[in-house]
Amino acid sequence: MTIKAIHTVVWALFVACILAIWVFALRGDYFYAALSIGVVMVEVLVLVLNGLQCPLTSVAADYTDDRRDNFDIYLPEWLARHNKLIFGTLYVAGIAATLAKWSNAST
Repeated sequence: MTIKAIHTVVWALFVACILAIWVFALRGDYFYAALSIGVVMVEVLVLVLNGLQCPLTSVAADYTDDRRDNFDIYLPEWLARHNKLIFGTLYVAGIAATLAKWSNAST
């Protein structure tokens, strides 16, 4: 239960950073957009180095035989199943939006 709660809080912080990229980009606050991009990039690196799986998933797996998509996090199963696709797309699109807005502001 504790690992599941911690995993949910960490997930929420990264989702907040992904959404913040959009807010900062639209406001023209490129420093904070870049900072948010960097924070999420660290998490992406951790996922890549861990076989595209959160390290907390492995820890949670030691405590249960449940292997549903949301066994390790307090999310609806459909969201846990599509989490990387949904938020990965928002992340990449947020980077593109930041670059596009920054590029237009520079001209």
